[in-house]
Amino acid sequence: MSIHRILAARSVMALLLLCASLSQVEASGDLTARPNIVVILADDMGYSDIGCYGGEIETPELDRLAAHGLRFTQFYNGARCCPTRASLLTGLFPHQTGIGLMTNDPENPTGFDRHEFGYRGFLNRDCVTIAEVLKPAGYRTLMVGKWHVGFPTRDLWPLARGFDRYYGVLAGAANYFRPQGKRGLTEDEQQIAAEGDDFYLTDKLTNRAIEFVSEANREAPFFLYVAYTAPHWPLQAPADVVAKYRGKYMQGWDNLREGRRRRMIELGIIDKRWALPPRGARAWNDVPKEKQDEMDERMAIYAAQVDRMDQNIGRLIAALQNSGELDSTLLIFLSDNGACAEGEDLGGGKREKLNQRESPLFVTYGSCWANASNTPFRRYKHFTHEGGIATPFIVHWPNEIADRGALRDQLGYLPDLMATFVELSGAAYPTEYNGHAIPPMEGISLTSAFRNEPADERLMFWEHEGHRAVRKGPWKAVSLKRHGSWELYNMVEDRTELHDLAAGQPDLVRVLSQAWEEWSWRAHVQPYPSEQLPVK
Repeated sequence: MSIHRILAARSVMALLLLCASLSQVEASGDLTARPNIVVILADDMGYSDIGCYGGEIETPELDRLAAHGLRFTQFYNGARCCPTRASLLTGLFPHQTGIGLMTNDPENPTGFDRHEFGYRGFLNRDCVTIAEVLKPAGYRTLMVGKWHVGFPTRDLWPLARGFDRYYGVLAGAANYFRPQGKRGLTEDEQQIAAEGDDFYLTDKLTNRAIEFVSEANREAPFFLYVAYTAPHWPLQAPADVVAKYRGKYMQGWDNLREGRRRRMIELGIIDKRWALPPRGARAWNDVPKEKQDEMDERMAIYAAQVDRMDQNIGRLIAALQNSGELDSTLLIFLSDNGACAEGEDLGGGKREKLNQRESPLFVTYGSCWANASNTPFRRYKHFTHEGGIATPFIVHWPNEIADRGALRDQLGYLPDLMATFVELSGAAYPTEYNGHAIPPMEGISLTSAFRNEPADERLMFWEHEGHRAVRKGPWKAVSLKRHGSWELYNMVEDRTELHDLAAGQPDLVRVLSQAWEEWSWRAHVQPYPSEQLPVK
């Protein structure tokens, strides 16, 4: 039996254990080749939703990438969609790029412009994107999916920021079956119509990604940024995929969390010492039976969105494999923030609008399911507790990664991607670009972590909507809202943030909070805009 058939027949855990046994396979190890680079970004997906991070949702393609690559257990995003995208694209903190709060949306193109450097609502010119850095180094630069860092004028769109080709939605959320109007489709610099009764946004983004790669010059490497909108609301997915999950979530979020935690411990993703935080707003058994059926349906659609995204990732991988590009491609998968609790505890939108082609945008699965999606962490998207900023992070690079199926507990976050890609591509990161002074990169290359070398301790910082966090080594200080008290946690012993040690460690809290304060001025977090920031 071939290795591929063996892998297809085994469970996620068996798959990972099998591939871990291949860790002695020879590889060059010097990380010197100029790889193709593919970044796949999920939208509003929780830490434990995919199989190789403990989830029950069927994600065999991502599981296979993990089994042949690496999974980072302590990688972090930016707590929300557009700040994450700004930081990922530029290697800076989001406030340095002008998107410290939220990007402007089609319905109100200046609504989040607070007239302070860090809060303009669009990607400024005092930064460079990965595409702008890699393109002069000979890379073909390609993007599909959700842009969400500049609207409405063309000088803010992807082709004006270094990309050769673009297909997707410039704004945030969009209808999966019928994106239209200002939240519709754009190809390069033209708005286009969604065609066909079988249109599904996740599928079409992948179609175009495959076309873009097939058109790329085989003599030059490419950078492909795939920013799926899945599984962000609205809850919409193909009916046959939803049917796979219908009824599976009648177990409720309490049992779901327990099952995920158990699998995560078995997989080595989390430490068994970390207790589950209290559940969300209510116990499953306190929900009326009729409402339980509706909640099962909401979670089934969400699971189907993740499942369909995974299927499409498999199609993209197959295209890379068939073209002979996969082995020389560095592929990274992550999520833009923790699971989304928007829509109160039992979800937003009426039940009759679930999975309808003409559904309003704001149809969600609610905080109780989001709590399960973020197993085992506290809080959600918007926050700087672990439930807001922890992300699955898979790295796949057959030509260079020999330690297959392994875990990495080295710390990493979004600014590290630019530093990694600059090192591997041989590109020059500029100090000046088109007449603008460009700040130095804020991250460090992850290549030493790929090789499992120990990392030096460094200070890492976050801020969103007044929520703050700073981490150094095992210690994390975190605060709710701008003037909230600092909490302190030992992330080795208590990553679920249940035992606040601030009262017993005042000197450490003082050191970490002062470091955050100094960073906040340097990174344009402060001054805060005069208009009060919305704090969730």
